[in-house]
Amino acid sequence: QLRELPGLSVAAAVQKQYPLQTHARVLCVAGPGNNGGDGLVAARHLKQFGYSPTVVYPKRPGRPLFVNLAAQMTMMGIELLDAVPADADQRFDVIVDAIFGFSFSGEVRAPFDAVLASLRTSALPICSVDIPSGWDVERGPVGGSDALQPETLVSLTAPKLGSAAFEGYHYLGGRFVPEPIFAKYGFRQPPFPAAEQVVLLSGPSGDAE
Repeated sequence: QLRELPGLSVAAAVQKQYPLQTHARVLCVAGPGNNGGDGLVAARHLKQFGYSPTVVYPKRPGRPLFVNLAAQMTMMGIELLDAVPADADQRFDVIVDAIFGFSFSGEVRAPFDAVLASLRTSALPICSVDIPSGWDVERGPVGGSDALQPETLVSLTAPKLGSAAFEGYHYLGGRFVPEPIFAKYGFRQPPFPAAEQVVLLSGPSGDAE
């Protein structure tokens, strides 16, 4: 469940924000860590929801969890690529940014410098997982106008400090957090309606559900 439930939350947010009827072709860009694992799981669930996902997975770890997640892509008929296609804006309707998560720090190194450059220049809407890739988890966007500016953010468990600078559609996924964790770290989540896996915290106008 370590990656399964967060990945399901991401897929649920994509389904709510980008309906199948208008955004069926999804490009999931996955990094080498847990954030990338969430992206792989999200791609699998999106496939089961009826979407047509493709995954960019430039650096594939040898740990069994990630080897198995990548193998599931092949089993599900989901194409795995090493780089963002040059014609991505014509081939896809939305991008899921699952490259770097809250533990990222330092400079973006190859091959992800080129991957992030492709995302920054894309005209497609971008949905980032937990924190936009390249942002500082506490300070928010770094690099000025070169910082990635996604349309949608799916925070997992709780919004990170850096997400205070985010101005788009902000969802929270975290219906997998056990009660003792709330008590230990002193935070709460808003209620999740019925069987929903995500809740909309705010939108560009500041409105929420």
